[in-house]
Amino acid sequence: MYERGWRRYAILALFLGPSLIGMLVFTVGPIVASFGLSFTNWDLLRPPRLVGASNYAAMMTDAEFWRTLRNTLTFLVGYIPLVITSGLLVAVLLNTRIPGMQIFRAMYFLPVVTSWVAVALIWRWLFNPVYGLVNNLLGAIGISGPAWLFDPNWAMPAVILTSVWKDTGFVMVILLAGLQGIPREYYEASSIDGANFVQRLRFITIPLLAPALVFALSISLINSFQVFDQVYVMTEGGPAGATMVLVERIVRNAFSYSRMGYASAMSWVLFALIFATSLTFYALKRWRS
Repeated sequence: MYERGWRRYAILALFLGPSLIGMLVFTVGPIVASFGLSFTNWDLLRPPRLVGASNYAAMMTDAEFWRTLRNTLTFLVGYIPLVITSGLLVAVLLNTRIPGMQIFRAMYFLPVVTSWVAVALIWRWLFNPVYGLVNNLLGAIGISGPAWLFDPNWAMPAVILTSVWKDTGFVMVILLAGLQGIPREYYEASSIDGANFVQRLRFITIPLLAPALVFALSISLINSFQVFDQVYVMTEGGPAGATMVLVERIVRNAFSYSRMGYASAMSWVLFALIFATSLTFYALKRWRS
């Protein structure tokens, strides 16, 4: 029997209450607390001391912060085009109806569900300048490979390539779902008209796949701003600060340097960047509709 009035709300509270309390205590509470801490100076040993906007002002004149932001944007600029392009190409190739295709789809998605720590450790070995497989393969074709993770000029490209390898399957799944919604009659008609693969990709696939592409791009951008695991395991922000990124510096300031107030301020700057990115894509979606 359908409950009405206070009984209905009591039943809802009974089932939703534990989850809501957990969310308030472990999610909303820390978020609000971090905002308050961003206006304090706290070293974990003494009580927080209110310093106003000093943390944000110090951040604006901190050369390390600007270098960290520049490194994060460098990762973003290198990562986004590669992961979207590779994800699109793999999705197009796997959007066929042949026996065993599900196995290949699962294989491409397997890195996505693999632990970042395990992936980063494996690629750290692969990029070893002396014993690594990457430089050995390059040497086999007469190319002297760089020092990769030990070279400030090549450490970030190595992190980007590792990230693209792991996340291609995630983008592939999103775009493959979009491809499944494109009527095959369009491709059959274009084949009759003599269109080749590139023409079908340019005039049919990409235009009709635009919503899925925008979604994959927005998710990839948000994830790019939060890059951490691979940097922490593969380079620890080095060499010579070449791979310092925002989240890595937040963790360092909070738990290595005991600058909780400054780390909280950096976290809210990161939140502002992600929020602005999300708002831009939301406005773009509304404009398209």
